[in-house]
Amino acid sequence: MMKYRIRIIFLILLLTVNANAKESVVLKAAEAELTRAMSELKNQPTPPYFLAYGITETHKVTITASFGKLKTNVTKRERVLDVNVRVGSYDFDNTHIIRGARFNFGGKMGADPLPIEDDELSIRNVIWSATDRDYKDALEKFDKAKTNKAVKVREEDSSADFTHEEPVQKIIDANPVNVDVDYWIKRIESLSAAFSNKNWLLVGMVSFNAEIVTKYYISSEGTRLQWTEPTFRIFSSAKTKADDGMSLPLYKSYFGFEPNSLPDDATITNDINKMVVLLDNMRNAPLMNTYSGPAILSGEAAGVFFHEIFGHRVEGHRQKDPNSSQTFKNEVGKKILPDFIDVIFDPTVKTRNGREVSGYYLFDDEGINAQKVACVEKGIFGNFLMSRSPIENFSKSNGHGRRQAGYEACSRQSNLMVIPRETVSYSKLRDMLKEKCKEQNKEFGLMFDVVQGGFTFTGRTIPNAFNVNPLVVYKIFADGRPDELVRGVDLIGTPLSTFANIIAASDDLGIFNGVCGAESGGVPVSASSPSLLVSTIEVQKKAKSQAKPPVLTQP
Repeated sequence: MMKYRIRIIFLILLLTVNANAKESVVLKAAEAELTRAMSELKNQPTPPYFLAYGITETHKVTITASFGKLKTNVTKRERVLDVNVRVGSYDFDNTHIIRGARFNFGGKMGADPLPIEDDELSIRNVIWSATDRDYKDALEKFDKAKTNKAVKVREEDSSADFTHEEPVQKIIDANPVNVDVDYWIKRIESLSAAFSNKNWLLVGMVSFNAEIVTKYYISSEGTRLQWTEPTFRIFSSAKTKADDGMSLPLYKSYFGFEPNSLPDDATITNDINKMVVLLDNMRNAPLMNTYSGPAILSGEAAGVFFHEIFGHRVEGHRQKDPNSSQTFKNEVGKKILPDFIDVIFDPTVKTRNGREVSGYYLFDDEGINAQKVACVEKGIFGNFLMSRSPIENFSKSNGHGRRQAGYEACSRQSNLMVIPRETVSYSKLRDMLKEKCKEQNKEFGLMFDVVQGGFTFTGRTIPNAFNVNPLVVYKIFADGRPDELVRGVDLIGTPLSTFANIIAASDDLGIFNGVCGAESGGVPVSASSPSLLVSTIEVQKKAKSQAKPPVLTQP
């Protein structure tokens, strides 16, 4: 026991990627198997025209403390393989959409575990077995795709199944990163203690997550890549319950590409204290009824709003899916937003307004260089986010083919940036809200300060609506009375009508860093925007629990 305690006390996890060693073993093994597979399979009746290996190596530390005491301490290292084998041709291959099928994208889930030791023969053995299995699976899917095309009506989008791209070759050494586990345990325990002695809090947690992901990508087209994506996050969360049963959560997250990028303890503790005060006020805040009228979205809320109702609708692969509503497919060159607003996705941006943004990356998960994409300029829609799955009039990737290990890549968001060409001060934005209230004969407008996230529907079989989940909402009264905190509403609507109602932007900036989940798994993203004034927005009552608050007092 004494030896064990000493080992824990002095444990320092060294998350170091020795680039030269990994290149000589992991890439060497992958390249050897790729060359061998392409050479031998070319003699088959239906040989692959493309083969790629994506290898993801993850070093992860997760530490969570609750009310001042350690709850979890997990260190994990893994290395996994994803195989992309295509038979047929760039024009038509085994990934072709099977019309009438329930799911068309992200069908593959689950990567093949690779040895974490740098043993070339062991690594090659797993790659060989996975390649053989996936090649046979590709042949079966190719036959199904050909049959499906023969018996279905003419496709709306006759574009190819895979883009032609120039190979990219880059080996990037990673800097060693030290994560002192003992230090972070003490720090997270101390931070979470700020939630203690509040007997009305049901949850009071702080977590630290360090994740160093090294990616290797090699393809039969000649792409050879190795790079590292480090992320560090602190996440504080608390939850209470109102007397009517409504659960009231609040969250605060911090992001950086290095541990030193995260804020100091004083900053985080101050934010936690504010969170506790706000939650206490929310317990006694009045319930909000359904409402339609003018509103302000804070910068962070507006960023999440655009991520949910705009970002997912401009992911290119959805325009090819016959089950998708394809909201903007026929809007290219048309005005969809006020002419003072641009919307850009730029994974090459690492910081915004002095803060690091988590949608930054060098290469996407199909081996394409990250690229800036201007989707909207002066309110005019002009571009989609593209992976290597082309759509009509968009035949090239723009570096947005992304995935979580174990999923198939498709077009996904990166750093979403709402950029106004004209702004007013925030105080002026509030005055404009009050004027809109008077014009519409409304007693008050709403200000959405903090949102949790939300969801949106993009299919044809259900209404194309969105639902954004606000956590902190205020009434702003037209007659100048003090703002009133309210609770219990969701922000709802349809995208095109809501976009048309944006009338002004302030000169501030809010940033949301998070992980977005969709067909290709969870990928890091950010959304940043100024506060926006919307002439008309609609809210509905939020679903709530019918369970009473705890009967027993906190121990």
